[in-house]
Amino acid sequence: MVFRKLPGVSASGMGLRLSQKFVFLLFLSGLVTLCFGALFFLPDSVRLKRIFLSKTETQPVTVGSGSENDAREPLKRPKDPEPPRGMTPARGETSTKLKNLSRKPTVSREATEERLAAGKALEDFTLPRSRTESASAKATSFARGAPSEPFSYGKFKGCLLKPPLGRDSGRPADPETNERREKVKEMMKFSWDNYKSYAWGKNELRPLTRNGHIGNMFGGLRGASIIDSLDTLYIMGLMEEYNDAKEWVQTSLDLNSNGEASLFEVNIRYVGGLLAAYYLTGEEMYKSKVMELGEKLLPAFNTPTGIPRGVINLGSSGTSWSWGWASAGSSILAEFGTLHLEFVHLSELSRNPIYTEKVMNIRKLLNKIEKPHGLYPNFLSPVSGNWVQHHVSIGGLGDSFYEYLIKSYLMSDKTDEDAKKMYYGALEAIEANLVQKSPGGLTYMAEWRGGILDHKMGHLACFSGGMIGIGADDGAPEKRQHFLDLAAEITHTCHESYTRSATKLGPEAFRFDGGGEATATRLSDRYYILRPEVIESYMYMWRLTHDPKYREWGWEAVEALEQHCRVESGFSGIRDVYSMTASHDNMQQSFFLSETLKYLYLLFSDDDLLPLEDWVFNTEAHPLPIIRKSCMQDEATLGKTVSE
Repeated sequence: MVFRKLPGVSASGMGLRLSQKFVFLLFLSGLVTLCFGALFFLPDSVRLKRIFLSKTETQPVTVGSGSENDAREPLKRPKDPEPPRGMTPARGETSTKLKNLSRKPTVSREATEERLAAGKALEDFTLPRSRTESASAKATSFARGAPSEPFSYGKFKGCLLKPPLGRDSGRPADPETNERREKVKEMMKFSWDNYKSYAWGKNELRPLTRNGHIGNMFGGLRGASIIDSLDTLYIMGLMEEYNDAKEWVQTSLDLNSNGEASLFEVNIRYVGGLLAAYYLTGEEMYKSKVMELGEKLLPAFNTPTGIPRGVINLGSSGTSWSWGWASAGSSILAEFGTLHLEFVHLSELSRNPIYTEKVMNIRKLLNKIEKPHGLYPNFLSPVSGNWVQHHVSIGGLGDSFYEYLIKSYLMSDKTDEDAKKMYYGALEAIEANLVQKSPGGLTYMAEWRGGILDHKMGHLACFSGGMIGIGADDGAPEKRQHFLDLAAEITHTCHESYTRSATKLGPEAFRFDGGGEATATRLSDRYYILRPEVIESYMYMWRLTHDPKYREWGWEAVEALEQHCRVESGFSGIRDVYSMTASHDNMQQSFFLSETLKYLYLLFSDDDLLPLEDWVFNTEAHPLPIIRKSCMQDEATLGKTVSE
């Protein structure tokens, strides 16, 4: 008993004087107060705090949020009971709430553009205070020079050099090229119609079994194929389909999920897709949705170094952790390095600098730590800020980090000198250590494992042809032609990986050892899952050189997709590109709609459809505009619009 430990107190505890009782009670009450008060200093994610302290503060309210769909994953809220996970309305049914909503009239793309060109005032959205930033910190950020004037869509439109959709929606004058473009459009409509028929509201379509796939990458978010398709449908002029997608986002995209999501995938697909839809259409609903979602990603950065972890709970706890397969609890270069474009635009729209500050802190740390031979390894500890393994790849685990360096420079209207320096420094190290020439004369990107080269190149690394191409013009004058030649050589090698297969589609990875070149030597590398990277490089190289071979190579890919991947109810990946007997994987990936078909459509379109002078594409092919600060801050541009 406590009494026995007090001086002057008998064993029975009955000999306390009044003054002693008062001192004891004072001590006991102070101890209880101290222990209970300490709970307030614990992180929100600590279980003990959640047990003793109920959440009483009001969550920020976002315009356009709050709609629910009975088909979605159950929300962790006591009211609003939901059906068990996986229970969805049968095909053709809608949720109860959707049945009570009157369908909004279809709006044509032309009407949208006319309304915006006429300068109709658009509602401005102010982001609620982030749960990771105090009011005083936010005020300090704004005091450092962040703009306080709300984002003006009309002003943004006036800063574009060309209309986003070109003079005639990018329609080419050459009849054969236009016929090919129309074929790609038909492939998109076929893919979309089947998704809508059999997997509406789910993340992806399983075309063989005619049902939907949810997966575990998006933390309970749904409709990945819808978000990924918004801009593709819009630029193709598929307005009925676009309006269906828009209505789903407005009424059924529920961001109040409580699942475990990939920070990387949610950012490039959902944040990127919603940003692109807003910038192309001016619909404020997209803006409010993306602001709400962006705020939910911020807790991933709550680490000792500010390097975000790969997995985040999108619910109120905001807890994050590293992938179980990641070495020693590390974060992945291609994940934490593929946030910059989207987060800069979140700051641009919200006028809240916290998003830019988060990604600039990543840059700061990467510039500070030592890099082996100038290379960036794939694994970094978010706790210590040190590299965990010396494995370097321009393919998976590393790829889009490099892509976002040069695109950050271009998106800044070529003012982000830090990104430029990092990109060309990395490219120099890549050339010195990874770029190889095969005995047959093929240029490829090997992987680097602690100083030992692995002569393998992944399909994912084939984006690098386009990346090096778009960065060629801003390199040192004496190296510009060299960079363009290198881009063409890598793109040629990736094309060879297609032509050397029976199906004329490329494998997941191909090797340059054991007597083979640009071919997969392992059974586990022979599959093709509708990936876009090779076609992406075709599109960029066409825009940069207008060499007709890139359009011919793109058409070869269209014919191969039609012959080997098209099934009765959509498109499916195949398990072996070297076999003419197709074995389908029963998955129509959302990036097939967002990237593969969009890049093919742009390849067969005139260059004024989403011109590179005004737009950069995120790694999911969502177009984001170049930020022209001098123009946006010039009062003379207010009200100016681009002639449509």
